[in-house]
Amino acid sequence: MSGPSSAGQRVIFVSGLSGSGKTTAMAALEDLSFYCADNLPAALTPQFLDLCAKSTPPIAKVALAIDAREAAFLRGIPAVVEDLRRSGAAVTVVFLDCANEILVNRYRETRRVHPLAPDGSIEEGIETERQLLAEVSGLADIHLDTTDLNVHQLRATVVGAVSGQVRQAVVSLQSFGFRYGIPSAADLIFDVRFLPNPHFEPSLRAGTGLDSDVASFVLKQDRTQVLLRHLQDLMSFLLPCYDEEGRAYLTVGIGCTGGRHRSVAIVEAMSEWLAAAGRDANVAHRDVEKLT
Repeated sequence: MSGPSSAGQRVIFVSGLSGSGKTTAMAALEDLSFYCADNLPAALTPQFLDLCAKSTPPIAKVALAIDAREAAFLRGIPAVVEDLRRSGAAVTVVFLDCANEILVNRYRETRRVHPLAPDGSIEEGIETERQLLAEVSGLADIHLDTTDLNVHQLRATVVGAVSGQVRQAVVSLQSFGFRYGIPSAADLIFDVRFLPNPHFEPSLRAGTGLDSDVASFVLKQDRTQVLLRHLQDLMSFLLPCYDEEGRAYLTVGIGCTGGRHRSVAIVEAMSEWLAAAGRDANVAHRDVEKLT
């Protein structure tokens, strides 16, 4: 079946009951740089993985979703898993389960028809699906009960189970000028217009917060130092919380009047602090080139 090219590949099979969170789990794996595919027939899996391994560059991390709606494909999964492991691939089978009453509620809330009971009750569909997936469930290395998990917690749980650690949210710091509007993509907004403004210093007005003399003027202020301590304390608290919730991205907007001096200097200082704490940040200065 699978050839030697699958050796060294990381392959994750994701299965579970309809409504238990497979889509969310696959999205979490995609964020971990897995190449994701849904409902690939078992017989085609070795060839698909072989193509992934031989692509340029090779695709070393693949996640495959298994759906009970294609019952004929389920019978070949145990042999495929065994063969892949024999070939040297690192294979993990993840199975998502959920209490029947929660699944029923989810279907009723979304007004969806259960795929295995289009003309019957949701309960009948769930029971049929449990029977069809019993063998796949028995193969699972990781069982996740999603009964009490929201989508953010499920993402974090999947990431932790697969990677062994909480995936850090990607932080983006953006300076801006309130004069030109608040960034629509910002999750958090901080207003630093209360800081002394270099704009009113003739020797600094033409510069920006990227210039050392302007940055020094802003950062040496006692009020600025207090602000930075509070921002750093707040981010030290918030970022691990966002990580645990499975948030992929966090955009922090820091604004002053024109977006050229104070906000730029604060963003640069916060970026340096995050880097020193072992957490890189993307930095953008939206309005730094605007002169009016």
